[in-house]
Amino acid sequence: MSNGSSITEFLLLAFADTRELQLLHFWLFLGIYLAALLGNGLIITAIACDHRLYTPMYFFLLNLSLLDLGSISTTLPKAMANSLWDTRAISYLGCAAQVFFFLFLMVGEYYLLTVMAYDRYVAICKPLHYGTLLGSRACVHMAAAAWGSGFLRALLHTVNTFSIPICQGNALYQFFCEIPQILKLSCSHSYLRKAGLLLFGFSLSSGCFVFIVLSYVQIFWAVLRIPSKHGRHKAFSMCLPHMAVVSLVLITAMFAYLKPPSIFSSALDLVLAVLYSVVPPAVNPLIYSMRNKELKDTLKKLIQLFFCQQQ
Repeated sequence: MSNGSSITEFLLLAFADTRELQLLHFWLFLGIYLAALLGNGLIITAIACDHRLYTPMYFFLLNLSLLDLGSISTTLPKAMANSLWDTRAISYLGCAAQVFFFLFLMVGEYYLLTVMAYDRYVAICKPLHYGTLLGSRACVHMAAAAWGSGFLRALLHTVNTFSIPICQGNALYQFFCEIPQILKLSCSHSYLRKAGLLLFGFSLSSGCFVFIVLSYVQIFWAVLRIPSKHGRHKAFSMCLPHMAVVSLVLITAMFAYLKPPSIFSSALDLVLAVLYSVVPPAVNPLIYSMRNKELKDTLKKLIQLFFCQQQ
């Protein structure tokens, strides 16, 4: 195939050759998907229904849950359908749409995590200025900037990726359309464009990464100076869930997109993709609610109200 225009579909990675294992993968992904829908849906409902949670931290958490719902809905339903119907095909336009929406939501989540790091920094290091620096208008602007930046970067990378000539067939070693896997199919003379595309994305992301690291250095320095043990515990409870999510997403995604071509393993690529695309949306609700008393109390009230109405 001389270029992308002659390709009408891509072939995604098959999880197994036997029908029994394909169905096992379907039910496994279905369970993860339903858990993500339930967990994120409960968080969105709890924050929307409880006026006590109308604060910047919970506003950003609501946006994070929306992004998580979108990102996991971009990848898992197609993978489940392929396992259920014993097929690997995804259309060319479907692949482009999947790349765009996945990047849009994942990059938006990355920028939102950066904003959430700033929120934690102001709450702990500059508590007297919290209401001024993070007013309702400022929060809306920062959330809109995260969504808008994700949209623009997704559009740029999708157009650049699908304008590169493809000469290496149409089989992708991944369960969804992922840019590194598509670039592996490109012609050898497009190497500089491929490298430039990845380096450009890395340069934009590294600024956010440095900001998050510096924010947490100052946060931990401030927390260690808190005299009371209860105060330190409360501060760490506010920050540790965010750190866990950031570490999981960043480390696995950066390794998946920036690892040298010499390190090739379809199993490794699959594990990394699951870790940064499937696991965070499913476990984020648990991570953020596990150490948050206000959110847990609201969720308990919602669940109790639901069961009371059923009786």
